[in-house]
Amino acid sequence: MLIIQFAIAGVLIASDVAGFVSIPFRERLELPNGPVSPGDQRREYRTDRTDPTLLPQDGPLDLPVPENFSDRLDFSEQDVDGLGRVLLLSGQIEVGDASRFATHLSEMQDKPDLVALHSPGGLVSEALSIGKQVREVELSSGVLAGAVCMSSCPYILAGGQERVVSLSGIVGLHQHYYEQPRLIPVVFAVEGIQKGQGETMQHLIDMGVDPALMLYSLNTPPEQIYALIEEELVDTRIATQIMD
Repeated sequence: MLIIQFAIAGVLIASDVAGFVSIPFRERLELPNGPVSPGDQRREYRTDRTDPTLLPQDGPLDLPVPENFSDRLDFSEQDVDGLGRVLLLSGQIEVGDASRFATHLSEMQDKPDLVALHSPGGLVSEALSIGKQVREVELSSGVLAGAVCMSSCPYILAGGQERVVSLSGIVGLHQHYYEQPRLIPVVFAVEGIQKGQGETMQHLIDMGVDPALMLYSLNTPPEQIYALIEEELVDTRIATQIMD
């Protein structure tokens, strides 16, 4: 039995190392640049900054957003004509951001009229928690002109009572990474991934979003991002209002 256990451990270590070594040599798919259009919606996924060619630049921004993403969520507030008091969440979503968001909300003198998002995503569990908080306090959410909401960020967007998306912004999805302990049997890793996917689907259902939204996520490799077009935003109900 001990020999068998050592053999299994050796196979797991070998496969783990082989997977790690092969990544740098994996053939990269050349993706197009420029704004997306129906049928041409996959772009390179970046977490360091926004791709200025991805966003339509034919109109004014609803509010200024950073070009580079911070390594965790930043919270800033400003008044925007036609939108009221806007709380902007920008940057990557990291450990503790849901708690920080709750603290920031509790310290605001007045409840914001809109939670605007500009994020490449990050930890799914934190995004789900923030999305639930947005719904609990009955806030609206949005992705405004010049902003992006990708990867796990749409789970925050889903939390809004009303969900406003500008056609000059981007809502994008891809396969998520669910953190798993290394060197565990594949069956347990798959079980953990399925559990994570179940939690995200349940979140969408609870928020009134069509769980079919997950199809765009599951069919897009993690190094790419699939940008939703207007029809997809409306049909999946991730957007309840479209802004030109």
